[in-house]
Amino acid sequence: MSSKLKVAGWVALGAVAGALTTMQLQANARSSLSPLPLEEMQQLAAVFGLVKSEYVEPVDEKKLINDAISGMVSGLDPHSQFFDKKTFKEFREGTTGKFVGVGIEIGMEDGLVKIVSPIEGSPAFRAGLKSGDLISRIDDTAVRGLSIDQAVKKMRGEPATKVSLTIYRKAENRTFPVTIVREEIKVQSVRAKVVEPGYAWIRVSQFQDRTVDDFARKLEEIYKQEPHLKGLVLDLRNDPGGLLEGAVAISAAFLPQGVEVVSTNGQVPESKASYKATPDDYRRRASDDPLKRLPAALKTVPLVVLVNEGSASASEIVAGALQDHHRATLMGAQTFGKGSVQTVRQLGPETALKITTARYYTPSGRSIQAKGIVPDVMLDETAEGNVFAALRMRESDLEKHLANGPEDNAERQKAREEARAKLEAEYAKRAEPPKPLPEFGSTEDFPLVQALNQLKGQPVIASKTAVERKAEAKTNNE
Repeated sequence: MSSKLKVAGWVALGAVAGALTTMQLQANARSSLSPLPLEEMQQLAAVFGLVKSEYVEPVDEKKLINDAISGMVSGLDPHSQFFDKKTFKEFREGTTGKFVGVGIEIGMEDGLVKIVSPIEGSPAFRAGLKSGDLISRIDDTAVRGLSIDQAVKKMRGEPATKVSLTIYRKAENRTFPVTIVREEIKVQSVRAKVVEPGYAWIRVSQFQDRTVDDFARKLEEIYKQEPHLKGLVLDLRNDPGGLLEGAVAISAAFLPQGVEVVSTNGQVPESKASYKATPDDYRRRASDDPLKRLPAALKTVPLVVLVNEGSASASEIVAGALQDHHRATLMGAQTFGKGSVQTVRQLGPETALKITTARYYTPSGRSIQAKGIVPDVMLDETAEGNVFAALRMRESDLEKHLANGPEDNAERQKAREEARAKLEAEYAKRAEPPKPLPEFGSTEDFPLVQALNQLKGQPVIASKTAVERKAEAKTNNE
C-alpha cells in the first residue's frame, strides 16, 4: 500500500491498544477441567528434547518453553497472549497510564513519526517539541521503515537515560537534533474543553486506572465554567479500550442508578456476570467513588457520542449502553467490533497469561463481536468525505477472530482490496497527497462540528456513502 495512504494512529507512548481486560491476578492458573492428553504431552516433550539436542546451534531452554506457550495461546484468537517478563511489564504500564519515555502522542506520516501532541510537563514538552513535528531518526536508527510499535520501543527506556531525536519542523523547513532525558510519564487519558458558550467536548482516549478520576475532574472543571451546560459531546473515536471498570463508570455517569451497562457470558461460572450503573460495580476501592462529585444535571444533559472504526472494546461498551438506554445520539462510523473479555492470570512473579474468557453483551442483549456498534447518524471524516476509513482494520479483519455467526472473509477481503485500489488510483491523479486528518477537538474537526449541530438542533451533514456492514447471523448467549 502506498505510504501516502497509511493511516495515522493516535497512540500515547506506552499505551496498550484494544484490551478490554479484567485484572484477575493469581499465583497459579486454573486447574484443567479435563485430564491432560498424555500422548500429545509426550510428543511435546519429544520435540523439546530433539530441538535441545539436535538443533544446529544451542537453544536456550527457557526461550523454547516460552515460545511453545506463546504459540499455543496465539493460535486461539488475536487477543489472547502469553506475557514474559518484558511484555508483562509493558502491559502493566499500559493499564496504569505510566511509562518511562519522552512524553509524546504520536502517529505516522509518510513513513516518519509525527508528533500529534507533546504531553504537558513531559521532557518532550520542556524541550520545545511541537504538534506536527516529524521524527526522522531515533539515536542512530532511521525511522522510515519502522512500525509505530518499533519506534515506540526505541523511544522508551530506563529513567534518566538519554535518547537523541532528529526533528524535521515543516513550518520552519529545518531539521535539528534534540537530546531528551527519559523520565516517568503519566498519560492523560481524558481531555476536555468548552468549545463554545453552553457546549463542551470531553475525550476519553483509553480506559486506564486513572481515567475515571480524570474524567470526573474534567467534568467538574467544565461545570464550573459552564454551570448551565446545554449539550456535551463525549468523544470515543480511536479509543482502543482498556479496563472494564472504567467503561462501567463512564456509562454510569450518564445513566440512571442501577440500570445494566453490560453483561458477560463464557464457559466458567465467574465469566457470567452483569455490570450495573452502581458504585459496587465500578469503584476499585471501598471508599472510592469519584462520580459522587458530579452534578445531577449530567444525568439529563443532551449528549452526543462520537465513535469511529477505531473505537473498540471498552469504548464500545459505553457506546452500546448509552445507545440501548436512549441516553445519547451516537454519531460517526461503525465501531471496531471487539466484543470479547480478556482475563489476566498471573503464572509466576513476572509472567502471566491474558486469555479470552467471555463475550460481552449490550443491555438489549446484542453481541457486537466482529460487527460493532452502528451509530444513529453516519458521518464522514471530513467535509470532502472519508479519506482513510475504507482501509482501517476491524475485528472481523483479524486472523482467527471469534466469529459471530457465518462470515464471508473472502468477500470482506475482496472489498477491502477494491477500496484500497480505488483510493490509490484516485490520489495518484492528484498533485498533492491527501491531507492528514485534523486533530480531534480542533475547529477543523468535521464530525465534532456535526455533533454540535445535532445538539443545537441545526442541520447535520450525514454521510451519503457510509453504510452498515452486513449483519452476521445472531448467536445465542452461551
